[in-house]
Amino acid sequence: MKDHPDHLADAWSELVATARRTAADGLVVGTSGNVSVRVKDLILVTPSGVPYDRLGPSDITGVDLEGRPIIGRLRPTSELPLHLAVYRHTPATAIVHTHAPHATAVSTLVPELPPIHYMAAALGGPVRVAPYALYGSDELAAHMLDALRDRTAALLQNHGTIAYGDDLAQALDRTAQLEWMCRVWLTAVSVPGHTPSLLSPAQLDAAGERLRGYGQRGHAPA
Repeated sequence: MKDHPDHLADAWSELVATARRTAADGLVVGTSGNVSVRVKDLILVTPSGVPYDRLGPSDITGVDLEGRPIIGRLRPTSELPLHLAVYRHTPATAIVHTHAPHATAVSTLVPELPPIHYMAAALGGPVRVAPYALYGSDELAAHMLDALRDRTAALLQNHGTIAYGDDLAQALDRTAQLEWMCRVWLTAVSVPGHTPSLLSPAQLDAAGERLRGYGQRGHAPA
């Protein structure tokens, strides 16, 4: 695969900046989580076990859609099967995987995040929880794909989150929205003597229709 070096450098720079945002926003700790972006048939991905603040231009890491090394000297993330599965089976061009604390907590409690807020519609509907499997395994990738059916984000049981988008900004925004909804639900269910109200499928569908035509191009909903 050939591409202009400057284009790949820009894509790598944006990937590293996104990875650093996940750490700054408390979505990951240490070297947990990973980020990738697709450039034609090349997948740029964060390397395994390297703190994001140490990544520079010379650390660019890329594989093909079969996972074969194409660019770089570093070993790609151990969650590469997760990323490759998403690229093979969805229209994704960017993926963010985190160990966000509220989302991970929710993944241990329910098989699906209850529809606590209309922003669930922006992810395709109530967010499913993929059953637990060992990290980096093909089994986990298969569970994740099932949970992602007609969705752009999923929870991974006792593990974290996965979200994809048309670009890194959208994938990160969806990750943040999911973590926020998980925090809202956990807060609501923790109030003694009260049960939070949830949205019906019809209410979510109506919200989804409105969200599709919301606001200015490139702006997130209020």
